[in-house]
Amino acid sequence: MPRGALSDLGRLPFGFYVHVPFCSVRCGYCDFNTYTAAELGAAPGASRSTYAHAAIAEIRLARSVLGDRPVTVDTVFFGGGTPTLLPPDHLGAVLTAIRQEFDVSPAVEVTTESNPDSVTAADLALLRSAGLNRISFGMQSAVPSVLATLDRTHAPHRLPAVVASARAAGFEQLSLDLIYGTPGESVDDWRTSVEAALALEPDHVSAYALVVEQGTALARRVARGDVAAPDDDDLADKYELADDLLASAGYAWYEVSNWARHDDARCRHNLGYWRSANWWGIGPGAHSHISGVRWWNVRHPAAYAERVAGGVSPAAAREVLTADTRHAERVLLESRLAAGLPLAVLDLKGRGEVDRLVDDRLVELVNSTATSASPGQERLVLTRRGRLLADTVVRALLG
Repeated sequence: MPRGALSDLGRLPFGFYVHVPFCSVRCGYCDFNTYTAAELGAAPGASRSTYAHAAIAEIRLARSVLGDRPVTVDTVFFGGGTPTLLPPDHLGAVLTAIRQEFDVSPAVEVTTESNPDSVTAADLALLRSAGLNRISFGMQSAVPSVLATLDRTHAPHRLPAVVASARAAGFEQLSLDLIYGTPGESVDDWRTSVEAALALEPDHVSAYALVVEQGTALARRVARGDVAAPDDDDLADKYELADDLLASAGYAWYEVSNWARHDDARCRHNLGYWRSANWWGIGPGAHSHISGVRWWNVRHPAAYAERVAGGVSPAAAREVLTADTRHAERVLLESRLAAGLPLAVLDLKGRGEVDRLVDDRLVELVNSTATSASPGQERLVLTRRGRLLADTVVRALLG
């Protein structure tokens, strides 16, 4: 680490992201660093059975790099991929290694992502007993035809049972992920999905617009004309419908694509990303950030496992963020939050755009006492129209 890069340790929240790169099926829209068993074959170190050992080796590397500096782990997030394709005791072993190497907050938030068809009631009970206390299910849609277009393999009727099992296991927070804008999805289909999610009474809902990423199977289908690309007006209509339904059910937005039933149900790990806190990413392709230093690991699981087994850093490259880059990222990320962006963060050019953005009904100015943020600060908060045009707002603020 560069000299001085560890100065924020102990001052800012710290989390671990643990990337589990395995999927049973590759979804056509996904461009994450994930692999099926068929894609990995018998590559040494790339198997599910040995993955936890490699992750634990990197946790120990993190401790050696950070030395004896005070680090309290506030959040742990198992993402992927599908983390629950690993046996529950493997995820538990990774969490135990974090506890052995680092101080962990008594109020630590420990999340795992999961697909509805990748866990049983017994798995969920074991995960909860291992210390995981938050779970996020990839629901995506309640309409079979939409799930088929997304190459999702779970059946919608499976979700109520797995949600009930998670509740019975004692998970403190439960989140559902939805995607809108799938080719062929009608507004009524989307309403059905949101209402089905709300019927399960989750603590948290994420709703993301479908993005056609280059190199994916979906992008190839769009290029061939097999399916239509998402339409911006359709996406806006569906976002507003979701926001209306969620608000009516008592869910408040706290980030452009995320709603929670109460403040304690907000995902603290993701808030750390949006607020430029510190985190260490474990696993192939995982990204880390500490005090303006960002690095990312080699992408292939076999190369990753070989490096950590040999005591070599799995990092592929790093960058030290300039003051200008850190400023731009803060504006980009914090402006997406319902708590808003402090006006004091903006430079002279950005402040010069604020009145126009207010006149265009894209933002409003509020005192931070209204947003539970630092008292006495005036903050810029997106209106709902502004949420739909968040990129336009950011471009204006950054000049």
